[in-house]
Amino acid sequence: MTITTGAALPTTAERPALRTTMREATPRRFLMCRPEHFDVTYAINPWMDPSKPVDTALAVAQWETLRATYESLGHQVDLIRPVEGLPDMVYAANGGVVFDGKAVAASFTYAERQPEGAAYHAWFDEAGFRPTIQAGSTNEGEGDFLVVGRLILAGTGFRTSVAAHHEVREFFGAPVISLELVDPRFYHLDTALAALDERTVAYYPPAFSAASNAVLQQLFPDAILANDEDASVLGLNAVSDGHNVVLTDKAVHLRARLRERGFNPIGVDLSELLKGGGSVKCCTLEVRA
Repeated sequence: MTITTGAALPTTAERPALRTTMREATPRRFLMCRPEHFDVTYAINPWMDPSKPVDTALAVAQWETLRATYESLGHQVDLIRPVEGLPDMVYAANGGVVFDGKAVAASFTYAERQPEGAAYHAWFDEAGFRPTIQAGSTNEGEGDFLVVGRLILAGTGFRTSVAAHHEVREFFGAPVISLELVDPRFYHLDTALAALDERTVAYYPPAFSAASNAVLQQLFPDAILANDEDASVLGLNAVSDGHNVVLTDKAVHLRARLRERGFNPIGVDLSELLKGGGSVKCCTLEVRA
């Protein structure tokens, strides 16, 4: 069941306009965490297999390419210090949500990741975001909260709770639309949906319940739909500045669809970090001051 927190769905005037080919990039500020301690020593999602070897040096090299890509596009990249013993801290998107200069630090589902919440909370506080709070309900940050214009799309079903959706709505004072995920491979919203600009999203319909698909169709009638091949390589785990879309180089179909719609897809290889269940967006928390 899809639950809409707050008022009814946005009216026609409030909804994103239909397709446009005029795309404009805007400078962004990102928070990232260098994967110095990256490994797969436990399994908390279907992508993780501790029996498969991990090349940490390769993960770092791939991550550095992603960071350099952002900087080459004119975006600011801030870094949080990696903590030994927290191999998933590289997935910075899960660390919290920053919106209008306020920050909510994550409260993770699994014990293996719970210490990350405090680390990200400390970074938000030291960076001067006011107020900064620790989520009171299970909340895995931008893994399950994606901003589209002034609307916050919120995932639930595997990690983040519906109670966290209400908490985020109250804290930021922004409309929050709850979307139910139903396929365990797509355990976070950012594995099944990408925010491309203030009007446009791409998503993989089979990852969502029937009711949530109906909501997405109503809100984004001109959305880009990913196919099975895109989804199977986490192609939707992407970061867009409104024109340039950074995503895995393996999502060939999605990259073609993005070009057709006036976006500039930039493929990167994050195959080593995919072993932990993450790709481009997972490694990237947007700091909205």
